[in-house]
Parts: sequence; C-alpha cells; structure tokens
Amino acid sequence: MAIQDVEQCDLHEVHEDKVRRLAAEMPDEDSLYDLAELFKAFGDSTRIRIMFALLKEEICVCDLAETLGMTQSAVSHQLRLLKQARLVAGRREGKQIIYYLADDHVRTIIEMGMEHVNE
Repeated sequence: MAIQDVEQCDLHEVHEDKVRRLAAEMPDEDSLYDLAELFKAFGDSTRIRIMFALLKEEICVCDLAETLGMTQSAVSHQLRLLKQARLVAGRREGKQIIYYLADDHVRTIIEMGMEHVNE
C-alpha cells in the first residue's frame, strides 16, 4: 500500500482531549516491547503448527516431530523459543517431557486467531 492510498484528514485538527486520554492510558515502553515480543513468537508458521498441535493434545517431542514431519532437533529448537515466550510448558513423565500450552490465554489467542482468519 503506497502512502497515497492511506486516507488522511482534510483538515489538520488535533483533539486534545483524545490525545491526553490516550497518552494517559498508553502502557509503558517495556510492556509494549514485551507484547511485541509475544506476537513475534506467533510470527512463525512452524511455531504456530506446534501450538496448534498442542491446542489439541499434550504430546512429547518424538510424537510432535512425527506429526509435523520435522526432526526432533528442529521441534526442540522451536519449543525452546516457545517456552522462553511462556507460551508452552512441559512436564516430565518418566524419560519423556510432555509439552502443553502454558495457559488458557494462549489457547484463546490461537482459537481467536483461527476464527479471524476463517471469517
């Protein structure tokens, strides 16, 4: 989209009350940075595939790699990034680590995202 394709006001008029209200409600830079980092984690289709699988089923790396047609090493790398973003978690069961979505917020984000793209 070229800059001329973006509609602009015909009259430059600043609505001070709106500007003050929005400025007062704007989160601090650290919070906005953290939010941007969260959405970066969603910005990779491999990580989305992993989270979608975990939306459906708790699963170990071996089964996840087989399901997605990937190597265990590649899946483990992506899981590490997702864990750092606190989107997935794992628990030990014997010699395996079972991975799952970290909480209901992650589940909601994925479900709402799928609903949005399917509209």
